[in-house]
Amino acid sequence: MSLILRICQRLLSDLGLIRPKLRAFELDEELAPFLQDLALREQRTEGEVVSDLLTSAIIQRQKAEENLKRWRDLSRREREVVAMVCLGYTNQEIADRLVISPETVKAHIRHAVGKFGLRTKAQLQQVLEDWDFSAWDVPIHTG
Repeated sequence: MSLILRICQRLLSDLGLIRPKLRAFELDEELAPFLQDLALREQRTEGEVVSDLLTSAIIQRQKAEENLKRWRDLSRREREVVAMVCLGYTNQEIADRLVISPETVKAHIRHAVGKFGLRTKAQLQQVLEDWDFSAWDVPIHTG
């Protein structure tokens, strides 16, 4: 559901023009005091807080699924380069590790950034900042 549609539905609900659909969920007893405290601090009902938290979680999950799909659309080499970018390696360090030119590294980054619908390498790093790329962090084997 789009943000505008949710805002319109909430506005109509707040004005009493439509009744929101009620859904029942079991709440973990350990979370109940946190929820009550949060609602009190925000001067809102527990239902409003739960609704907003659930909406945020669903949106976050959708973004994670989109990013995973985009990751899978990358070539094997693009994945290697992106992983090393996210580990903080410079283009030259990536080139040395993969035995490719820095220009080829730049091309892979440019393609990956585009496939994620972004503009910069920094944005790509930010989008994937919660991902664990430690398995890609292997030492260079020298002969």
